[in-house]
This record gives sequence, C-alpha cells and structure tokens, in this order.
Amino acid sequence: MDNMESRLVRLVQKGNQRAFAELVELYKDRIFHLSYRMLGNRHEAEDLVQETFLRVYRNLEKYDHGQKFSTWIYRIATNLCIDRLRRRKPTYSLDAEMNEQEGVDGYAMLASEELTPEGHTLLSETQSLIHNAIDSLPDKYRTIMVLRYLQELSLQEISDVLNLPVTTIKTRVHRGRDFLRKNWSTSCKSCVQSLGKCSHRCFL
Repeated sequence: MDNMESRLVRLVQKGNQRAFAELVELYKDRIFHLSYRMLGNRHEAEDLVQETFLRVYRNLEKYDHGQKFSTWIYRIATNLCIDRLRRRKPTYSLDAEMNEQEGVDGYAMLASEELTPEGHTLLSETQSLIHNAIDSLPDKYRTIMVLRYLQELSLQEISDVLNLPVTTIKTRVHRGRDFLRKNWSTSCKSCVQSLGKCSHRCFL
C-alpha cells in the first residue's frame, strides 16, 4: 500500500489528476469517519473531507516521501478537526501522566466481522455505546481514542500524526479509557442489575 501511495503521490506531483483522484478514493471514507467521530456533525465532516484534500493538493510538493502518506494526511485532517473543536469551546487542562496497560476489552468488538445475527445486534448496540461515550470525551482524549480504536492506528502512528511523545499518547489513551469506562458502566447498569452481568461485554 505504501509503495502504491508513494507512486501516486509522485504522479500527482507531476500533474497527473487521475492519480490524485485515486488518492481521494483511497482515503475519503477514512477521513470522513475520522472527521465525523471527532466533530459529531455529518455536514461539518463532509466539509472537512473536502478541506483536507484541498490542503493535500496544495501542499503535496512539501510531502516528505520518507514518511508514510497515511500519517501525513491523518495529521492534516486531525489538525483541521482540532482547529474546529477549539473554535467551539475552551481546551482542557493536561492530566497527570499514568502508565498504560494494554489488554483485551470491549473495543476489540469493533473489528469483529464473523458474528451471528445476535452478535451483530449486540455489536451495533456496543458500537453505539462506544461512539456516544467517545463523543462525550474532552477533545484531546477524543482525538486519541478515535485514532486508536476507530481508525486503528498504533501508538507510534498516533505519536507521528499528533507530533507528541508516545508516553503522552499512552497517558491520554489511559485517561480516555477511564472516561469511557465510567460512561459505559453507567449505560450498562440496567443489564447488570437484570442479568448479574453486562450483555455488552463492557468494562464491568
């Protein structure tokens, strides 16, 4: 994929419009989903997709072929999202650093493809809970959680996109997960009370 993208970028830099259309096709859905989860507004997300590709086209001569194209375009889109969010409300203060413990949890369900009909229903409910909880996060945590769990970027890739140390990314993932645990736990109290456990496989 990286070699193909690098080839397309070089073609665009030479004025090949079809190559640029191919890049747009490769990334438009991913950038839309990123923008929509960050901004929570479909119209804004659609606008931001257009703005992202306009920025890409205008600045493609500055692209460094030594870095992944995906990292570069995610950085552009993420920064545009953050700029819009900052215009909406004040930023949040930085929380204390904490170590991140990786593990299997409810987020893994987002990538599940081989499910029974009942499993698909449960997955839909779970995704809705996760998305609603992510929407309630402070902006800096929302950015990290969207990139980590909905765009499935590695901690290092997120570090490259946001130009932040991996230790800071780990801290914000940890704090974001704490936020989600609290919100998700509240949403699932009813099924815990009725079943003795959570049918959504949440953090309880």
